[in-house]
Amino acid sequence: MVVQLASIRRPQENALARGRIQRKGNDLEEVSPLVPPNTIVSASGGNNEDASPFDRIMLLDHNGQERWSARDLQQLMGYEQWRQFNDVVQRAMQTVEASGMDSRDHFAGSRKVIDGGRWGRQQVDDYRLTRFGAYQVALAGDGRKPEVATAKTYFAVRTREAELAQPAPPDLSSPEGIVVLAEQYLAAARELVTAKKQLAIAAPKAGKWDAFCNDEGLIDLNAAAKAFTKITGGMGRNKFMERLRQEDIRFLQVQNPRIPYEVHIQKGRAEVKFVQAGFKMVEQTFLTHKGMDWLADKFGMGEALPAA
Repeated sequence: MVVQLASIRRPQENALARGRIQRKGNDLEEVSPLVPPNTIVSASGGNNEDASPFDRIMLLDHNGQERWSARDLQQLMGYEQWRQFNDVVQRAMQTVEASGMDSRDHFAGSRKVIDGGRWGRQQVDDYRLTRFGAYQVALAGDGRKPEVATAKTYFAVRTREAELAQPAPPDLSSPEGIVVLAEQYLAAARELVTAKKQLAIAAPKAGKWDAFCNDEGLIDLNAAAKAFTKITGGMGRNKFMERLRQEDIRFLQVQNPRIPYEVHIQKGRAEVKFVQAGFKMVEQTFLTHKGMDWLADKFGMGEALPAA
């Protein structure tokens, strides 16, 4: 029997063909498979049985930063349908936006391949969440679900651990370490200056609009018109809102002139409440202290106090 030796490969040659071993001179050297720069890989490898399930689904991006798939979190937080969980994600994003941050920094849109569809595999919408983003999703979840309570606890602990983690001190025996230390001092000094400016701005405004507030601490539009009497000349609500339109200050909706645009509610500038009007309840817009400050800035009042 004649054997075709040329068709038989030794194990090393098979590894060489698969790219796991590279030739170096006359020797073969094992190498790690390359990971594309934008690939997100599992951080745990799935082999640690003692790890939290949230640790096991944690991913690392190409910069080594922790990320979580919203689709993976959906399962661990006890939501059967993506539609319901996507509502939770959207509420979390709105909370982040309302706090003045850009939700895109913590909720990156992505695609995920799952089982199903016509060909057995399909791509679906997903989000890549930072630890902060995932924590906000847990906070926005249904608190009656024990899985949501577990998620809240996990991300609260992880967030606290990250806060307590101290970076290694710079090596002051090297010029590079001295530069790092100087940059840290500079960053701390800048934060201190910024904090002092913010406190200086906030301090004079404490109680600034109290004279115009109702018992809930809100200001209706009639009271707001009186607060800006130096500008409005004591106009009533309707003339006050007309003045806003003349100044191109878009506050109330065109389609529903009793209700502010959603962005003002999300930014904490206004609230809408039902009030008694005769024999029925109607929606009424109220300004918050933050909304009054915003209007004062728009009117160019600066730090001048309104007439009580």
